[in-house]
Amino acid sequence: MEASAINAELVNDSVMLYLDDGSHYELPNLWLRDNCPCDDCRVVQTQEKRFMLSDVDVHLAPQKVSLARDILRISWPDHHQSLFSVASIQSLLKPPKQQNKPWPKGFVPEPFDWDSFLNNSTVAIGALESFMQFGVILLKQVPRDPATLEQLAPMIGPIRELLFDRIHSVSVEGHVYNIAHTSLGLPPHNDFASYSFPPSVQALHMLHNEVAGGDSIVVDGWAILEQLRSDHADYFQILCDFPVAFRQFDDSNETYAVAPMVRCDNMGNIVSLRFSNQLMQMMSPLQSGIKQFYRAYHELCLRIADSKQDYRSTFRLQGGEIILVAAHRVLHARESFQPTAKRHLQDAYFELDNIANKLVLLKRQRDSKNG
Repeated sequence: MEASAINAELVNDSVMLYLDDGSHYELPNLWLRDNCPCDDCRVVQTQEKRFMLSDVDVHLAPQKVSLARDILRISWPDHHQSLFSVASIQSLLKPPKQQNKPWPKGFVPEPFDWDSFLNNSTVAIGALESFMQFGVILLKQVPRDPATLEQLAPMIGPIRELLFDRIHSVSVEGHVYNIAHTSLGLPPHNDFASYSFPPSVQALHMLHNEVAGGDSIVVDGWAILEQLRSDHADYFQILCDFPVAFRQFDDSNETYAVAPMVRCDNMGNIVSLRFSNQLMQMMSPLQSGIKQFYRAYHELCLRIADSKQDYRSTFRLQGGEIILVAAHRVLHARESFQPTAKRHLQDAYFELDNIANKLVLLKRQRDSKNG
């Protein structure tokens, strides 16, 4: 049960709101004016904010505040009135629910049937929920036709086009511009660390896999970072602060970005890991803090490369299967293989925001049908 408000008073440049459970909230004057929910301050049809904070003085203060039936009323000098429900203010103070979950021991990506995923909303909801929680799912019984990845767009949003190709073909034949196009082992990484904002979702579609070796690997990078933060908080902070250069290129394209490997939100939650051994560039040995960075980076590499790491899953991606990864969280890799038979993979990139949106829409449709 939500607490009820018992008093409100002006304090310096804020309004202090007191609740019957003993708690109190300091609400800045400019915050109150900027977030007025009335029809004059909002676009009625869309509920977008219409009021612009530059329309008032920075030292704006209410003339009067009052409280009745858990409604806070603010009276401003220009006679404007702002009404806030106490419940709406309390809802803002709740931390957002974390959708992601740690991988259980022995984790393997949850499989879903391709046709059911595309055509059955109940299956799609289950698949997208699993994806948002664990950062990876497996789609089975997928057509082996080239460009099948285009068919994912209605479910997970449009392909994010990047340089080199809209849909990338990965094989030992054809255009070779990075290690993925060889038969060598590919260490855990996320693609296009050389972009200022790398793609947040990657779909890898195995068309044919008839070679010996070449098992696929996924690694929960966020879980490993949390281990590192627990064991070496100083190393973790270095990885959040130290700028690292990444480059991917061929004869026709050049992508280059400089950014820390780890990004957190203002609550300290990890939101992105940028890790690519093959794209990381040589940096000045005189750069401030580089010795400390390399110690932190070495420790991170040890944990990511550890084949016995709990947050690592190895499996064979068969022809006619797609692995979908949340690329800011989950690193993908491949063991070396013998290039004596056919191995052809295609991949394309999408965005997590679009998947989160689709899940909301599917749930809303389900709930409306259920009344």
